[in-house]
Amino acid sequence: MRDAKDKQSWEEQDSIEFIQDGAVFVPDREEQIDLMADLIPPTHATGHVVELCCGEGLLSREILRRHPNVTVHGYDGSPRMLAKAKQTVGEFRDRFDDRLFDLAKSDWRAFPWGVHVFVSSLAIHHLDGDGKKALFASLLASLLPGGVLIVADLVEPTTTRGRELAAKAWDRTVRQRSMQMRGDLSAFERFQAINWNYYGDPNPSPLDTPSTLAEQIDWLRFAGFVNVDVHWMKAGHAIFSGSAPAAASKPADG
Repeated sequence: MRDAKDKQSWEEQDSIEFIQDGAVFVPDREEQIDLMADLIPPTHATGHVVELCCGEGLLSREILRRHPNVTVHGYDGSPRMLAKAKQTVGEFRDRFDDRLFDLAKSDWRAFPWGVHVFVSSLAIHHLDGDGKKALFASLLASLLPGGVLIVADLVEPTTTRGRELAAKAWDRTVRQRSMQMRGDLSAFERFQAINWNYYGDPNPSPLDTPSTLAEQIDWLRFAGFVNVDVHWMKAGHAIFSGSAPAAASKPADG
């Protein structure tokens, strides 16, 4: 997704580019945010929602708007993103807790309260398979009974043809959104110039390590999640979720 193929971490320039053009680059971004907020179960008591890699705070804001009893803890590795997120949540700032972190590390994976929901958008694909499996297991351990993990992310196609179709679909949707939102193809041209389309890049950045959807569903079930399901897919992007068992003693399915 970047010109510099040897980059080993997300940089602040990436944050600048995403803040500038993320609305165009992310397929059906508004629909994804709406669906993820819909998947959060209501709570009548104070609840804690943790967003992993909250970016500029658009999903956090929608969760705060719809769920007045929750506090959203927005974790991100970019100070620029966190500063933007604090602006984005606006009137809900008193229920937004911003925290700087490194997704790949484990030092943040313990919480002083049970977590109602974990959400993550376009972040977990930066972990390799073992990293994803370890993350899923640690998140489940912090979820309250019946709590939910909701993930929106890139997924790896299982065939060359599937990859070609994902690349084509992503180009098409960004082209359409560029015209709709900017009135021209300037954002689409930037999308192409910086090789943001992972599926169309013959030499993708080592930062991007998506796993197949089937693998991630299996890993969630193996970790102990139940009610694992897929809710949406487009242009190589998917939204899927799993729940913590309603009772801690309930065995894992699968």
